[in-house]
Amino acid sequence: MSLVTRTDADPATVLDAVCVGETMVMVTPTPGGRLDAESTFVLRAGGAESNVAMFLAALGHRAGWAGRVGADPLGELVVGQLRATGVDTSLVEVDPTRPTAVYLKDPGPDGTKVYYYRRGSAAAGMDPGYATRVEAVPAAVLHLSGVTPALSASCRALVERLISTRPAGRRLVSFDVNHRPALWPDLSTAATELLRLAQAADVVFVGLDEAARLWDVKAPEDVRALVDRPGTLVVKDGAVAAVAFSADGVTVEPARPVEVVEPVGAGDAFAAGWLSGALRGLDPAARLRLGHLVAGAALGSVSDFAEVPPVPTICAVLGITPDDWHRPAGPA
Repeated sequence: MSLVTRTDADPATVLDAVCVGETMVMVTPTPGGRLDAESTFVLRAGGAESNVAMFLAALGHRAGWAGRVGADPLGELVVGQLRATGVDTSLVEVDPTRPTAVYLKDPGPDGTKVYYYRRGSAAAGMDPGYATRVEAVPAAVLHLSGVTPALSASCRALVERLISTRPAGRRLVSFDVNHRPALWPDLSTAATELLRLAQAADVVFVGLDEAARLWDVKAPEDVRALVDRPGTLVVKDGAVAAVAFSADGVTVEPARPVEVVEPVGAGDAFAAGWLSGALRGLDPAARLRLGHLVAGAALGSVSDFAEVPPVPTICAVLGITPDDWHRPAGPA
């Protein structure tokens, strides 16, 4: 098999963050529709890691997405939409033998059901050899999630290499646990593997609900007692609050009240907001507030990605000046 490396961007570009994982084509009904023959639909790129990259780019960062797509119109749609949001796609590879994955949303009165068609996808064929290209691109942050290691054994080996064998001090490794039960048929395996990967990261994001499901914990402090190695652990408790454990101590920020249109993608938006704050050198509380603010934008959209608030609004929420916001990003 001969993979095609895209050449539509400079692979030597220094990035603030590179996000590695699968991006699929999301099929979602227009507002008010269902997954039926009477509704109209829109196609959008959607994937945990590329969502983070798109939000980081919207927040003014140089963000790249690394992954594989099929040699099909859906793969072209994914790459085109990411590029349109300002995401660097120079690390994307095209697999001529595997398809781009698809997922469909079916909104209903009891919540949204999601149907995935990703078995044997181009992204599932990623392996440790792909890490060489990712590691060669300078980036302050490497962002991964627990979705990728669940796609295949070779993807798990890729994440293992990226998260565990990176040169010390070269970049901050961010890991969102992102437990997807459908991808991990055996809960005990998921609990063991995701904990092991989380313990090897520098920054970890996890929802209290998924931590309870995986590790039978009840409170953010219980999660920290278990995930005790990362320098920073952020535990998100839905509409209640987010709690950060770091060398600065314990920081709690209540969630912002928002009208929820669609919850999918909010966790990725939160991670992007927090990472943006870290790249800008904001204090722990401001990082959490920015996470909540960006997550709120995602919650108000039927798509995984949404327009972020304008800079004056962001600065007012964070209590900073526009000069502080536009300060060049640096190491997190």
